[in-house]
Amino acid sequence: MGQGALEGLRLIEMGQLIAGPFCGQLMGDHGAEVIKIEPPKVGDAMRNWGQGIPLWFSVVGRNKKSITLNLREKEGQDIVRKLAAEADFLLENFRPGTLERWNLGWDELHAINEALIMIRVSGYGQTGPYSPRAGYGGIGEAMGGMRYIAGEPDRPPSRAGISIGDSLAATYACLGAMMALNYRHKTGKGQVVDSAIYEAVLAMMESLIPEYTVADHIRERTGSILPKVAPSNVYPTSDGSVMVAGNQDSVWKRMSAMMGMAELGDDPRYNSHVARGQNQTELDELIGEWTKQHTSQQVLDLCEEHGVPAGNIYRAPEMLADPHFAAREAIIERPHPKHENFKMQNVAPKLSETPGHVDWVGPELGQHNEEVYGELLGMDSKTRQDLEDRGII
Repeated sequence: MGQGALEGLRLIEMGQLIAGPFCGQLMGDHGAEVIKIEPPKVGDAMRNWGQGIPLWFSVVGRNKKSITLNLREKEGQDIVRKLAAEADFLLENFRPGTLERWNLGWDELHAINEALIMIRVSGYGQTGPYSPRAGYGGIGEAMGGMRYIAGEPDRPPSRAGISIGDSLAATYACLGAMMALNYRHKTGKGQVVDSAIYEAVLAMMESLIPEYTVADHIRERTGSILPKVAPSNVYPTSDGSVMVAGNQDSVWKRMSAMMGMAELGDDPRYNSHVARGQNQTELDELIGEWTKQHTSQQVLDLCEEHGVPAGNIYRAPEMLADPHFAAREAIIERPHPKHENFKMQNVAPKLSETPGHVDWVGPELGQHNEEVYGELLGMDSKTRQDLEDRGII
């Protein structure tokens, strides 16, 4: 494995799709040894996900070791206990109660390894009346408040375009694991990290709750604008559109001068944050009329010259062509057993001393059975073959 801040730590990853495995990806990116348990023959459902060609698992499974194991069989559950005894973390995103039915709950695993940190990701959390329910990311986004405010005001709630609820829950799970690791450094004891999708989304909802309880205000969908914060929008150009954010008072003065309308910097309709918010629609129309007279690149060049934050709205081709992405190695290429030109996002965040690394793309199903069962757990080849013949591994 490449140099990473989590080097020397071992994570057993159970579950599938995104909400759990993305947490494993983050930890593997930063050097943890991630041993991913998958059902024999079928594997993680993510192996079949993607737009057109199923490529998603190659990203979310990167840096991981894949082993096959039937968790529904007692012998499979016994193997999990042996793995847990050798691990620092165990990550799962099954429906709450599933591991308990398999006698793999917190009490059982903690008795085996009191230093183990158990990371549990679910739709509604491990407690409460909704905890037994099936919970996907989209439902968590809806209950957590994100779906209601996403999209245009004259249309039904919209999806963000990515599985943000799942990824947020996984990110908070990773953050919680690091907190639990620090506690273990002090006490030697592990604990449970309980990350619920709806709560991870709720945690991102800014001041949405007190806006209602204090001011009786319910946030609504507002499309591309940031309500009462102006100017900050996507503006049309002669050949496309650009994102410009000149909402700070000093930035707005520079922006108005840039547009050849310096007088607007002191205009009482626009000379303060509150005033611009109150006149947001007409201000956006005014700016749009100016940007339409220029190409996107001309607007971006002027904004850079005058210190006004602005940027293109990128797709994959623009990211790959951008020199800043290249300079920071934000996108990397790694060998793939089936596909040429396999590029993906690099490790984030960047650490100066332990930057982390992507060593390999998502592995083949069961690729590391021999290494993990043979070397880590000490199973001989005859035992492994017997377990494989009976569908346990």
